[in-house]
Amino acid sequence: MRVVVIGSGIVGSSAAYECAKAGASVVVLEGGRIAGGTSAVSFAWTNATTKRPRTYFDLNVAGMRAHLELKRDFGAAPWFTQTGSFDWRTAPESMDDYFENFRQMKEWGYGVEWIDKKLVAGMEPDIDVGAIGDCPISYYPEEGWVDPVLYSAWLLRAAKERWGAQVKVDARVTEIETEGGRVLAVRTADGERYGADAVVNCTGGWSSQRLGDAQGIPLSSTIGVLAFTPPVALTLRSQLHADDLDIRPDGAGRIMIHKVSVDLTFKTPQALSPAGDEATTLLEAASKVLPSLRSVGVEAIRTTVRPFPEDGYTCAGAMPDIAGHYMAVTHSGVTIAPQLGKVVADEVVRGNIHDEMETFRPERFFQANARRTPAAHA
Repeated sequence: MRVVVIGSGIVGSSAAYECAKAGASVVVLEGGRIAGGTSAVSFAWTNATTKRPRTYFDLNVAGMRAHLELKRDFGAAPWFTQTGSFDWRTAPESMDDYFENFRQMKEWGYGVEWIDKKLVAGMEPDIDVGAIGDCPISYYPEEGWVDPVLYSAWLLRAAKERWGAQVKVDARVTEIETEGGRVLAVRTADGERYGADAVVNCTGGWSSQRLGDAQGIPLSSTIGVLAFTPPVALTLRSQLHADDLDIRPDGAGRIMIHKVSVDLTFKTPQALSPAGDEATTLLEAASKVLPSLRSVGVEAIRTTVRPFPEDGYTCAGAMPDIAGHYMAVTHSGVTIAPQLGKVVADEVVRGNIHDEMETFRPERFFQANARRTPAAHA
């Protein structure tokens, strides 16, 4: 079976790896560089917290487990760090949701517990626990983060070396060619044509685009902003989530900073200055929690498109108009990618349908009177 995967980010590389492992002849077509889109600018937090309804939570938990299985598959996972997350709130208006989420996660069997400031200080001495005040602190020991570019590099190399997959960069897809209502081939901007029995669209924030006869899906994507410090002499190992602020290590002593309220000031991705207002806002917020950051600046600040299908939930499954055209796009790609890769391989290559994915099928966007559900917090 010939499978063409469009996109080489964390979802595309997962689909390519698993489809090749399942016995398909796989070609990956990437319009730029490997994992050079959203995957290259992602907070990359593996988690299932706040993920509702239950079907969405279960999918994210399955993704977290699949990361551990993938680690066993490779014997090591230099792209994956699992050191837990601390979470607290200081705004009174957010406390009800905070406590309700803790209760719900506990009820569903997710790993979370209350801890005190003394324990936080012992585990992460760089944190100024005074910034937490008297707020309750929750701890998620099973959460972690991924380096999506390294992840994609390792999986695609394995797909090539173990099963003969091909990876083409600077190969922007312009058309999915069909015949008799079925996928026939994929054409790229440079005139190349790749025969295909199935095409898996993993283009993320670009998956709304029509490719010849093949339509996309409706998106309501948002913009993400991340700041990166120079190397700092910290021993921070865990992630920190405080109100709308997210902080984690990013390798070689660098710290990654994200703040939802900064994201909301943008409608399109832009080039930002490390000396600009956004960088200052992010660094000042992080410095209240990690005082060592006060003596450093921001080394880089980047924006990206965060791919949200229109209703906020993962979209994975056969497109309703063309046989052999499969869509795989999600905002939760970092968490669920290894599981989604398995689902794609089972359904596209092996013909085994996953009933638990019915909530997430793309056909929901094309039913005449499809009921729209509220966007999930992700």
